[in-house]
Amino acid sequence: MELPEYCGFCGGRLQRPEEGPALCPECNRVAYSDPKLAAACIVCIDRKLLLVRRAIEPQIGKWSFPSGYVNRGEQVELAAAREVREETALEVVTNWLVGLYSQEGASVVLAVYDARVTGGEMRAGKETMEVGLFELHVLPELAFQHDGRILDDWRAERSRRGAAPY
Repeated sequence: MELPEYCGFCGGRLQRPEEGPALCPECNRVAYSDPKLAAACIVCIDRKLLLVRRAIEPQIGKWSFPSGYVNRGEQVELAAAREVREETALEVVTNWLVGLYSQEGASVVLAVYDARVTGGEMRAGKETMEVGLFELHVLPELAFQHDGRILDDWRAERSRRGAAPY
């Protein structure tokens, strides 16, 4: 795989230290060349889907599931719950894995979990413009190409498990 020369977020020229990933001096982001694991949660509250409006790239201003990168040594399910807390101030526990999602040419693999709220009061975090609850049949424009497939898989797994449709 050819390593990128420019930052995918701001276009700045990447700096390559002797060890570790490339760094962008313009936006201070790390440019990973190996697959990076991210985790997300699908959370329903009162039969509505919890979504966040992204305040960071990629897809700034669009809606998505609360998600983010898993830290080295962090348990994936706990990382998914941490991301929900950081982006919405809600505490959740994960129930089951919906699936793993990747795309050819993309450096991120996404682990998506079904989760339920156990506490907290909903509010936007520092990487979130706003938090919203949406009817499944009236969703805003979602940020990522695979979000529709994730929702289809989630609905199918809920049905398989004998759970309410949402």
